[in-house]
Amino acid sequence: MYKLVAIYRTPADSEAFDRHYAETHSPLMDAVPGYERIEVSRVTRPLMGDDFYLMFEMWFADKEALKTALRSPENAAAGKDLMGFAGDLVSVFTAEVV
Repeated sequence: MYKLVAIYRTPADSEAFDRHYAETHSPLMDAVPGYERIEVSRVTRPLMGDDFYLMFEMWFADKEALKTALRSPENAAAGKDLMGFAGDLVSVFTAEVV
């Protein structure tokens, strides 16, 4: 399995962030093709490292499904939105489940 992961640092205005995430960004990510499941986790207590706020994981059956999703116009739209509301807060990467 492969996944797309986004980890967000704590925003200055968590209420505005949560509203935009739920009303705008989440529906854009739901439209990305080929994923098997999405998990969104709110960080409850940082133990080490950065002050993380939210973690998003989008799971794919294989590398090809992930590549197809990353190249999709739906993902491009979600990425444009991401940079507009959280570009300075987020780290995004892909991962292979081992």
